[in-house]
Amino acid sequence: MSIRIGVFWELLNHYKYLIVVVLGVLVVGVIDDNSFMRRIQYEMQISELKEEIERYNHRNDLDSKQLKELKHDPKAIEKIARERYFMKADDEDIYVLSDDIKPDNSNETIE
Repeated sequence: MSIRIGVFWELLNHYKYLIVVVLGVLVVGVIDDNSFMRRIQYEMQISELKEEIERYNHRNDLDSKQLKELKHDPKAIEKIARERYFMKADDEDIYVLSDDIKPDNSNETIE
């Protein structure tokens, strides 16, 4: 048994720098809270959040323009009511064309 321990100790002593380097790379690269993998994950999350901020800013600009238009033009209210909410005047009919596929309700099995 002491021979095995001696051989093991000799291997550790011979490859001590390699072992320390490998353990250091593992700690810095993967295991630690501030590892490179976490840093890459955080960078990806930051880029997604920046894209989301850009989308919200663009939507805010569009809504601000539409709100300004609503304040200054009374015809804009009618336009939005017709486009978004399918409202109509008393003397007109509205037809909504849809390309939705109706589900097949036949549950018959062919034997």
